[in-house]
Amino acid sequence: MKALTLDRVSKAFGDNLVVQDVSLRVEPGELFTLLGPSGCGKTTLLRMVAGFYYPTRGRILFGDRDLTTVPPHRRGVGMVFQNYALFPHMTVFENVAFGLRLRRVPRDELARRVRRALAQVQLEGYEGRRIDQLSGGQQQRVALARALVIQPDLLLLDEPLSNLDAKLREDTRSEIRRLQLSAGITTLYVTHDQAEAMAMSDRIAVLNQGRVLQVGTPEAIYHRPASRFVAGFIGKSNLVDATVVQRRADGAVQVRAGDVLLWCEAGRSNPGVPVDEGRIVTLCIRPEAFQPAAAGAANVLRGRVLVAEYAGSHTRYRLEAGGLEWLVDLPAGSGAAVRPGGELEVAVAPAQIFIVEAAGAQAGGAPAA
Repeated sequence: MKALTLDRVSKAFGDNLVVQDVSLRVEPGELFTLLGPSGCGKTTLLRMVAGFYYPTRGRILFGDRDLTTVPPHRRGVGMVFQNYALFPHMTVFENVAFGLRLRRVPRDELARRVRRALAQVQLEGYEGRRIDQLSGGQQQRVALARALVIQPDLLLLDEPLSNLDAKLREDTRSEIRRLQLSAGITTLYVTHDQAEAMAMSDRIAVLNQGRVLQVGTPEAIYHRPASRFVAGFIGKSNLVDATVVQRRADGAVQVRAGDVLLWCEAGRSNPGVPVDEGRIVTLCIRPEAFQPAAAGAANVLRGRVLVAEYAGSHTRYRLEAGGLEWLVDLPAGSGAAVRPGGELEVAVAPAQIFIVEAAGAQAGGAPAA
């Protein structure tokens, strides 16, 4: 297996620079996700790897091979498009076999490989069906089988689940991950859905406005976001501007957020963020970091419940405390069920507060993201 390397890749369409100086390495056998909002450049990056666009600057390497200007059909790449791009006038068998016929694979081997690919995606017996006789999930699996059947060295997936309903999307993403792991194919995956990226990926690159803001495992990006944008884009967060009050000899930092004093554990800040007294910083506190306040707990918030949303495994509260609003998730059975208008007392451990970045010139509360 080979690694995919993007070396300072940029792409401009006229005067519009949509990808800016991106350098990434996708390890052999890894499922690597490009994650970001619409228009951030992630699909353009994927299409450059596929060969549909050539970079304005930079190189694309797969192993030792320079793919930068190699035509798409010579790259050994399988691709699944957002709209699946299936041929409606062909049967399932003919759709899956299409790439093999272009490669002039002998008939017996072609049939064997098509049957194997359909078995991989659990569509045995569907060979003679027309595309319009299939559900959205089945069409997605045909598109995946068509990509897998050519035995690609590299698999590219461009938002392949975006047209599916929520339940089918969850089931299908698990199936794609299972197939990718069993085949051991180096895979580049594009999505704007952070839950999808977190569930499937070995590593994630978060993009915005054509630039890579952070690369890391889902756990690292979730718990140690590199910027306010990343913290807000990945999951729900309380993003709060606070003023540094003091810094102890052991590195622990006390901050004031609204009218609340909070302690942050030593080392719970991004490298390079100044935490001198008087500095204004942005805190990231995940809603699930809160717990019902026990006697003697640190970092206690007492406030009025504005909204309570039951979600089965937990209840999400919007809490007004210390002059700010906070998102708080408390697990079911915690004994803390409170209706809107009621009082709630919660606490957050110092180790669960992360200083993301230096904030603006004025301290104050930012809305929960």
